Amino acid sequence: PFYGLNKMYLLMEKQHNRGQDGAGLANIKLAVEPGHRYISRVRSVDNRPIQDIFSRVMGRFEGIPANQLKDAEVLQRDHAFTGEVFLAHLRYGTFGKNEVENCHPFLRQNNWRTRNLVVAGNFNMTNTDELFAKLVALGQHPKEKADTVTVLERIGHFLDEENQRLYDEFKEQGYEKPAISEAIGEELDLQNVLKRAASSLDGGYVMCGMVGHGDAFVMRDPNGIRPAFWYEDDEVVVVASERPVIQTAFNLSTEQITELEPGHALIIKRSGSVSCQRVKPEAPRRACSFE
Repeated sequence: PFYGLNKMYLLMEKQHNRGQDGAGLANIKLAVEPGHRYISRVRSVDNRPIQDIFSRVMGRFEGIPANQLKDAEVLQRDHAFTGEVFLAHLRYGTFGKNEVENCHPFLRQNNWRTRNLVVAGNFNMTNTDELFAKLVALGQHPKEKADTVTVLERIGHFLDEENQRLYDEFKEQGYEKPAISEAIGEELDLQNVLKRAASSLDGGYVMCGMVGHGDAFVMRDPNGIRPAFWYEDDEVVVVASERPVIQTAFNLSTEQITELEPGHALIIKRSGSVSCQRVKPEAPRRACSFE
């Protein structure tokens, strides 16, 4: 039951060099009955943020009988951070104060599972003012002019539109409302959402996201400015900013790990299917010298 948490701890420790100003961890459970929590998040700007996060997460399991600690179903039903989809981030501050509110992952909440969005990334947008203006033009009222907020809300806007498109389609077909929600989760077109969201993004980025029902994605800028590598087998899909981190955590060779192509998104459906889809036109390769 703690396989995911243990691997996330190892991955974060092995990438500690990428940011020491703060850290964050989020988790989504795939199969939870209504009335039970299915998204968990914790963030920290402690002097040792990774240790602080995991001491708080693992502290939740203290006092639980040993037999229950081996029961994945009980843990997932009753305890946070026992889901199947994880997203973690290490903060290297380039904007804003070193406060927990500036730590990724960021969460956009909704009472419909497929409209919830959790986002974290490695990015520096060059057109934040333009993105902010586009949100205002849509009728939104962003709470601040920061690239993280504008990116979150832009992806969220097109996720909302995709949900509405599918809702109208299934309603027209005569689906009952609970069945519509389930069908949206199966048919959600993340490639279309990301294509529309990325059309106005300008800068270097690797955006990672989880949708509330369990779909996930990683999207890379078309110039390959920011790095992303991934590995897939029958049990896991893992993405990180550095290849050696995955090698170490999963005992792999260099050849087993794939670089995410610039301008593409790795899309992981909650069913377990994985695909690489183009979301931005091809552009000249301009990898960041710092990376």
